[in-house]
Amino acid sequence: MAQGNHSTITEFLLLGLSTDPHIQSVLFVLFLDIYLLTTMGNLTMLLVIRADSHLHTPMYFFLSHLSFLDPCLSSVTVPKMLKDLLSVIKTISVRGCLAQGFFVLITAGTEVCLLSVMAYDRYVAICHPLLYGQMMRKQLCVQLVWGSWGLSFLNTLINILLAANLDFCENRTISHYSCEVPSLFPLSCSDVSTNLIVLFWSSLLHGLGTFLPIISSYAHIVSTILSISSTSGRSKAFSTCSSHLTAVSCFYGSGFLRYLMPTSGSSLELIFSVQYGVVTPMLNPLIYSLKNKEVKAAVRRTLGKYLQYSR
Repeated sequence: MAQGNHSTITEFLLLGLSTDPHIQSVLFVLFLDIYLLTTMGNLTMLLVIRADSHLHTPMYFFLSHLSFLDPCLSSVTVPKMLKDLLSVIKTISVRGCLAQGFFVLITAGTEVCLLSVMAYDRYVAICHPLLYGQMMRKQLCVQLVWGSWGLSFLNTLINILLAANLDFCENRTISHYSCEVPSLFPLSCSDVSTNLIVLFWSSLLHGLGTFLPIISSYAHIVSTILSISSTSGRSKAFSTCSSHLTAVSCFYGSGFLRYLMPTSGSSLELIFSVQYGVVTPMLNPLIYSLKNKEVKAAVRRTLGKYLQYSR
């Protein structure tokens, strides 16, 4: 009976952020602006890091990958959201829903790992400055990035394969603007206890496995900064970490709360999803450019070269 019901469900209905046409129009303009800012901001960061030799360091190598991940994460959900804000009926196929859930998980999961790697990079730079070049070799940096992708892919594959085996019955309405894995469980007439357990523990392990190194790194960083006698030295050391701390604060809380809390279709779930999947990718280029003198100097040099060539 469940298999028969499963075969009749070919698409889901997304409720989106609002059913009011006037509010939808406002939201369309708002999220279109955010998406354009996200794309242009991160693309600019990528181009500046690539063009300026002063930024060819491990820190900016990781930042360039973060600037690649952010528009990818945003592009998984925002274009579909914008289309639905102009549509009367907001539908997505079952396969499309699973695909969207896959790419949300893998990009967000990789970003979490990368933020943890960037914390280790700051730890080495501040606590072991004389060994920085030796400890953060290019080969190791590449391995850390690929390791981030690999761990996230494994976590995503396990959860998506389990979700793909679910049977879906009469209820096909998702109280969300996108397909995230937790949103699928209330629609299933199968036993989802295994899915819930695996998602909870994989999210918890993925979260703690990346968050604890951040805590450990910053505990050592704070200890080192406090041992610096000069105020200017402390300020300079802390300024190299402030951008990363801001990015971690914006992303971690909302992302993991979304996947650890029970799915209820509440507005809080939408807020968490918008925070980590839409707002944070837009903010990261601003955080790393406005708070970073090296990036601002590199932007000025790159613009100067461009203006010189254009004459």
